[in-house]
Amino acid sequence: MAGLTTAGTGRRRPRLWRGTVLAGAAVYFLVPLLASLLFTVDVPGQGLTADSYTQILGSPGFTSSLLLSLEMSAATIMLVLLLMVPALVAVRLAVPRLGPVVEVICSLPLVVPAIAFAAGLRTVLLWGPEYLSTTPFFETFVALQNQSFPVVLVLAYVVMALPFAHRVLDTGLRAIDVRTLMEAARNCGASWPKALWRVLLPNLRVPLLNAAFLTLALVLGEFTVASLLGFAPFAVWIYTIGGSQAQLSVAVSVLSLVLTWLLLVLLTRTAGRGPASRTSSRKG
Repeated sequence: MAGLTTAGTGRRRPRLWRGTVLAGAAVYFLVPLLASLLFTVDVPGQGLTADSYTQILGSPGFTSSLLLSLEMSAATIMLVLLLMVPALVAVRLAVPRLGPVVEVICSLPLVVPAIAFAAGLRTVLLWGPEYLSTTPFFETFVALQNQSFPVVLVLAYVVMALPFAHRVLDTGLRAIDVRTLMEAARNCGASWPKALWRVLLPNLRVPLLNAAFLTLALVLGEFTVASLLGFAPFAVWIYTIGGSQAQLSVAVSVLSLVLTWLLLVLLTRTAGRGPASRTSSRKG
């Protein structure tokens, strides 16, 4: 009986600690969010109103900055996946000894502060037009800094997203037998690109979606590099509008958090509907 009592007490303690941690996390995240929501709807002298949210779509610069961030997000996600997936597959199949080297290289953006990274980019961009004005590379520097679609900002975001994409994709590749899948596809007559596209990528759907979501969150929320380089994507617009319309700025931030949370829930549900779950549902 004493053993059963001790075991029952041991089981209750993890549940108690789990509930305590979840409650603390809920308070930590929800209280600032609720305070921000109250700030956006409580107007002194008018009471509760939703004017801050109804004015979002009509605010100057909102649509253009959001579309610019979404376009850069799509371009960044494509470049990150095109760069990381073949590289990590090649490392696992051909040169596994280069795995630590690739990991160190992809982790470097975590070591370099964003402000130092932006300062270096700004120095190069200022140096280029001055010394290359008589060469064909001058037009390249100008095109990289196009305000309608700053390619240099996309390239910067690709570098900044490497640590997150590498960790997620590397974990996904470790969870499957890449060599066996590729050899089986090759034995069936598939070329290397077709084997990668038709066999390996479907097994990496969840890591690919996670990497895409992390990259999207990074691009939508990044402020330092974009501001120092003189561009105005969504995060910079929120900061700028906050100087004159604080409630509107906070309302956009709250709405962004809610949309990001909904996107994460959608991603989780989509990832859960994998081949295994569909197979089990069919058997049921």
